[in-house]
Amino acid sequence: MSKVRVCFLGTPEFAVTSLKALLADEHFEVVGVVTQPDRPAGRKLQLTPSPVKQLAQAHNLKVLAPESLRKDPSMLQEIRTWGAEVAVVVAFGQILTQEFLDAFRFGCVNVHGSVLPRWRGAAPIQRAIEAGDVESGVTLQKMVKKLDAGDIIGIRKVKITPEMNALDLHDRLAVLGAELLKVELMDYVRGNLAPIPQDESQVTIAPKIEKHESQIDWSTSAKAIDGKIRGFVYGPGTYTLLQGKKLKLHKATPVSGAVTVEPGTVTSVHPDYFSVATGDGILKIYELQPESRTRMSVVDFLKGHNLKVGDKVGV
Repeated sequence: MSKVRVCFLGTPEFAVTSLKALLADEHFEVVGVVTQPDRPAGRKLQLTPSPVKQLAQAHNLKVLAPESLRKDPSMLQEIRTWGAEVAVVVAFGQILTQEFLDAFRFGCVNVHGSVLPRWRGAAPIQRAIEAGDVESGVTLQKMVKKLDAGDIIGIRKVKITPEMNALDLHDRLAVLGAELLKVELMDYVRGNLAPIPQDESQVTIAPKIEKHESQIDWSTSAKAIDGKIRGFVYGPGTYTLLQGKKLKLHKATPVSGAVTVEPGTVTSVHPDYFSVATGDGILKIYELQPESRTRMSVVDFLKGHNLKVGDKVGV
């Protein structure tokens, strides 16, 4: 069987893993890549190509980086000249038109970071951790115009442990997504696998995380706060207030049990952690970041802060 010609659309590191897998697989030929435009990055805000673009250029692939693929008809005209049979979309970051979806013999497929139909939308990995899900996964779906509503070609699942954060889950799902492309995508293209419709009654949405969500609400449960800390670890992070200044929280452990003091009250101070009362349970905090400082352990934090039982955070 001849190689399957692929048009790849993706932008961040999550997509790099899938592109690497396709490039290494003798059954596929990546004929071109579409990614987001170069963006300012680093302290000097220098224009920097996306991780996907960097990999594509290293392999001398054709690369397009439109500000808006759907608003520039000439882009689709050029992509058609590549002769791709299928478009593979992994965290591309732009809305695609129906005309684009119909431009390929086998259509467009998408690697999505959840077990669809759970967590359709922009932030499935973060929302799964935040919600306290015990299982996540990655889905290969046949793309349709409606957001993440396409028929399912394949799924890989993974357990979420209490210690796992969104970055850990991100890395696991990136690898599993690449596996789906190597196995299920090929089975689909060969006609050996029929996509299965999603159960619309089980749909949940994973909206983009807004900055205002970063502030800890101590009246919620310790488990919910821990989920937010682990879920928002690679943006935008979480914080509370201590003596009027921001205090980012990086690592904590929830402890169940009755609480007899007001949420946000420091209940104990130990050499390597301090505990704060929540609306349900206690949160032990191990790593944090004071305003205008670097991330540090509570051991180092307590050397410069006279924190004591009864102090309040979040005010």
